[in-house]
Order: sequence, then structure tokens, then C-alpha cells
Amino acid sequence: MSEIIITSIGLVLIIEGILYFLLANNLNKILNIISAVNPQTIKNISAFCALMGLCLIYFTFKFYDN
Repeated sequence: MSEIIITSIGLVLIIEGILYFLLANNLNKILNIISAVNPQTIKNISAFCALMGLCLIYFTFKFYDN
């Protein structure tokens, strides 16, 4: 179980690192756009993404558990 957690954290760090690497030139523009968005909208999108991630993990363990 701990291997899965460590692997998951590693994958998140890889994906975030690639994302920031690719967006480095436009990061200030993106941050200005995000700062103009309503905070409640950001919370709703974040909650939706967290729920989808939780569902993905749940169904992965449910259907592919040995």
C-alpha cells in the first residue's frame, strides 16, 4: 500500500513539474487570468477535480484489486 502512495505522489510531482516547465513563459499571464476568476468558481472546480480523483482511485481499487 505504501508503494502505491509513494508512486502516486511521484506521479503528481512529475505532472506538475512538466506543467510548470511547459507554461513557464506564460505563467504570469495565466496567473493574471486566474486572479480575475471568482473564488467560488475556483472552489467549485477544485472540489469537482478532487471528487473525480477520489472516484478514480476508488474504482481502480474496486475493479483491479487482487
